[in-house]
Amino acid sequence: MNSTTATANTEKSLAEETGARTDEAAALIAGARERIDSLDDRIIGLVQERMAVSAVIQEARITSGGRRVNLSREMEILGQYRDALGKPGTSLAMTLLELCRGRV
Repeated sequence: MNSTTATANTEKSLAEETGARTDEAAALIAGARERIDSLDDRIIGLVQERMAVSAVIQEARITSGGRRVNLSREMEILGQYRDALGKPGTSLAMTLLELCRGRV
């Protein structure tokens, strides 16, 4: 295989991997995907941090004789996500709340 064929195969692979039709678009998509992967890692870390903070709050609430879940606070959070992200924000907030509640 000559270098032209090897380069074409590499470019074709990147285009196939990204769904792009040009080398320029494939490179842009590949770079953007790396950025998304980095953002996803940070988001996962933040969710895990949120879960830990939520556990502290729940423990303090339960220890003081309160309920594990504060429904009015959860409604505030749902509204905040809905206002910022629209209807899908509500689903995202519900998932976050479920993760952060632990087993109820």
